[in-house]
Amino acid sequence: MTQQGDSWWDKLYDESAPDTAPTVSGDTLDDHFDTATRATTGPPGGPPPDSVIPVEAKSPTRPAGPDPRAVAPTPVPKSTAPEPAPPTAPPTPVAPPVPTAPPALAAPPTPTAAPEPPAPVPSVPPVPGRAPWEAAETGPRTFPAPPVEAPTVQVPVPPDPPGQDPDPEKGEDKEQDPEKEQASARADHAPTVQVAVPVPRPRTGFVGSRPPTYEPEPTALPVARPGELADVVADTVLDGARYGTCTLRAVSARGDSARFRGEPRRDALLTARFGHDEAALVLVAVAAGSRAAEDAHLAAADACRWIAEAVCRSHSRLSEDIRSGRRGDLKSGLHRLTDRTYGKLRARATERGLAPDEYTASLRCLLLPADPDCRTRVFFGVGGGGLFRLRDGAWQDIEPLLPERTAVTGAPVVGFGSPPAAPSAPSAPEATEDGDRLTMDLGITTAPGPLVEEPVPPPAEPFRFRASVARSGDTLLLASPGLAEPMRGEPDLARELADRWAGAEPPGLAAFLADTQLRVTGYADDRTGVAVWEA
Repeated sequence: MTQQGDSWWDKLYDESAPDTAPTVSGDTLDDHFDTATRATTGPPGGPPPDSVIPVEAKSPTRPAGPDPRAVAPTPVPKSTAPEPAPPTAPPTPVAPPVPTAPPALAAPPTPTAAPEPPAPVPSVPPVPGRAPWEAAETGPRTFPAPPVEAPTVQVPVPPDPPGQDPDPEKGEDKEQDPEKEQASARADHAPTVQVAVPVPRPRTGFVGSRPPTYEPEPTALPVARPGELADVVADTVLDGARYGTCTLRAVSARGDSARFRGEPRRDALLTARFGHDEAALVLVAVAAGSRAAEDAHLAAADACRWIAEAVCRSHSRLSEDIRSGRRGDLKSGLHRLTDRTYGKLRARATERGLAPDEYTASLRCLLLPADPDCRTRVFFGVGGGGLFRLRDGAWQDIEPLLPERTAVTGAPVVGFGSPPAAPSAPSAPEATEDGDRLTMDLGITTAPGPLVEEPVPPPAEPFRFRASVARSGDTLLLASPGLAEPMRGEPDLARELADRWAGAEPPGLAAFLADTQLRVTGYADDRTGVAVWEA
């Protein structure tokens, strides 16, 4: 019985018996153990290595016990340095042993240093300022702007004084060294050093002994109401152009007082071009509303818009008169267009239920032909302001002079120039053909009627006109009352603007805005200025 059982056991677990599975895969656990055993014990027939501990052999007659193939020999190296593999057995990866034998047969493993894992390859380029464990961005990324290079100025290095040896101790070596001779020859070409100079930014300055009390920048905005958003006025308007031989700069800014109180800008500015090529005509209109009127900014905007519409309809005739030098026709035609504009302002005041003086504005305009061969500049308008010309570094006030009221001749005009009423002689009592009087003069004084005093209307503003021929290098300045008053009352402002605008190159828009915003103590109204530089 025992012999029969041993025979059955040998047939079942004999190594030489093939596997009963349908196919032999060659990738079983037994195959891995056989490969590991051959790699660690060397070639068949050779002496076994000293580092391998023998495993107990299987008894052919033992009916029970662990499978010898399930016990893998554990190598115990004598030293930390591994021994090179024999040349006949190529190195193969060793699978980790599975300890199925009792713990007494296995030797304790020797601790070895774990290999460093390979660094992970990032899927996207690393972004500066992001940690490795943060998730990569999938959307658009922003990058810091490149630094702006400051302009450099080349400063020549002063040469050494003649007759002085820069290195007296090594004078002999310097003559013998060719490299030093070449360096000395290059130094004779006046080398330069690049020095970075920061670009100055326009700042709001002031002239006078002390700065004004108000803030130099806007603070409060005007109040807006529903249904009147189309009437909102911007704090500052800036414009510019170049036609023919002239360069135009125009600005209209709210005054310091209006910025502090949150009031709208009462000055209005309009620049427009009519026509094409040499027949084109440039119009610049400046209007200033009354400070006491609530709707002054609307009246100023209407005045600029209506005079521009009138000039646009007649620009061809006006351009021809300017280039032909017909001064009389220009003055009468522009006077008529200006009167129509003020007639519309009076009609609008009636529509709004206001008095004519509550909805009006001063109006001053410039006409500039685009023809480079024509240097005639035409000014016209009604109301206060200023017209200045910078020539040879000095300002000239070329505002048209108004005649005295007593010197006005011609037919009387209602509101201006009417002669005073002469005292009438006492009329004699009426009489018949025979000389009989119909009534008797008893010398009884008649009682006066009820006294009704009506406000005397203000005198009408006279029309202003001037046509002048510009010269190369001139600068013409058309100013609203807010800029004309400090130009006449503060010499420091006029001197500063003359220094800034005396150059041949006109300032840019930003520089022109900074120039016109030079603050003066005591002058806080809106400022509007139009400057024309002649090439």
